Amino acid sequence: MTDYAVSKNPANGEILARYPMQSLAELDSTLAASTAAFKQWRNTDMASRVKVLRQLAEQLRQREPELSRMITLEMGKPVAQARAEILKCANLSDWYAEHGPAMLEDQPTQVPDAWQRFKPVGTILAVMPWNFPFWQVLRGAVGMLLAGNTYVLKHAPNVMGCATLMAELFSATDLPKGAFASINIDNDGVSAAIKDPRIAAVAVTGSVRAGSAIAAQAGAALKKTVLELGGADPFIVLADADLDEAVKSAVTGRFQNTGQVCMAAKRFIVEAAIAEEFEARFSAAVQALTMGDPLDEKNYLGPMARFDLRDELHNQVERSLREGARLVLGGEKIAGEGNYYAPTILSDVTTEMTAFREELFGPVAAIAIARDAEHALAIANDSEFGLSATVWTGNSATADRLADQIETGAVFINGNGASDPRVTIGGVKKSGYGRELSHFGVHEFCNIQTVWKNRR
Repeated sequence: MTDYAVSKNPANGEILARYPMQSLAELDSTLAASTAAFKQWRNTDMASRVKVLRQLAEQLRQREPELSRMITLEMGKPVAQARAEILKCANLSDWYAEHGPAMLEDQPTQVPDAWQRFKPVGTILAVMPWNFPFWQVLRGAVGMLLAGNTYVLKHAPNVMGCATLMAELFSATDLPKGAFASINIDNDGVSAAIKDPRIAAVAVTGSVRAGSAIAAQAGAALKKTVLELGGADPFIVLADADLDEAVKSAVTGRFQNTGQVCMAAKRFIVEAAIAEEFEARFSAAVQALTMGDPLDEKNYLGPMARFDLRDELHNQVERSLREGARLVLGGEKIAGEGNYYAPTILSDVTTEMTAFREELFGPVAAIAIARDAEHALAIANDSEFGLSATVWTGNSATADRLADQIETGAVFINGNGASDPRVTIGGVKKSGYGRELSHFGVHEFCNIQTVWKNRR
């Protein structure tokens, strides 16, 4: 067991802070406080819960410069994108404050004198990643808290500064003490928490390996899990697509957050008739992106969040090149103290190559060629992942047919992939199960209780 979680600035390698790992005794204290808070919070009226969400939104907006800067310092997100993340979280809180109560009202059934009621289940353990250090947490936590649950966050060790600030935000609201808690524990601590009867369920966003291990432990303890795991999302461009718009979308879809997004374009499947033109336009647009200090507003690309992940990405690129992929652009670590990787495009990628089979979690795009729409669909579905997909075509019927057949949790037609509280996100296959956002996400961690009156 390590003694500290280290927060390191990936732009220059500088250590920002060390956060002591917490003991099993401290975990016990956190769970005791969360359980006590649940007994109070579950009986709090809806108006009081809504007030907390409004207060949270206000805190996010007031402290946005400080919060955005912490994101940028800890994981390298360009500051303009970090600012957008914080404001998106504020809008999320306001949206649930406005629309969430209706999701939790009793619902009638087709049976007279019977209805469904949505009750909280208890304390939720959330194991969260670093790539959207506020959004990934709050997109689940806001709905869980609104439903009357309490929330214990085990954040990624490299963004513990963000976790600390998040706990401060909630402490400035009327949420009962302990109802939202951040704890810095290792894998043994996570295992102990899952086994503890005071944890009712577990939410995980992360890698397939982490999700599989946690789900196995939760299953053994008969506890529900919601998993949002990796993705190798297909981005299909057919010959009749608006190529100008498709290229713009491709650049954003692959290189936002320096390519470190689960639900993002990764496998570009382009119809042969336009493949050469798409590659040329895409390459030119990527070359025009500015990379550098993420605190500089003009830079679209920053460093990768962790040095080990850059090494892993470079290894994937090199393996793909040995397997026959063609290097169009980039393909190298950028020298210096920072953790920068050149924006990279691989072409002539086939279904057996590393760049196609594995998730590329960084600024690397892989282009595969399809004969036609049916071949593009077959290539898209030839993956163990199923998080989201994008389809660009000028034919509405073709778009609808492909969307119906693509094996993913979301399909975006002629537009960028996105997450929005009004619609769900989540995956199939090894991208996980369960849903977040909208009413489906709120209900994932509810006891959907049937009440049947005067049954004879």
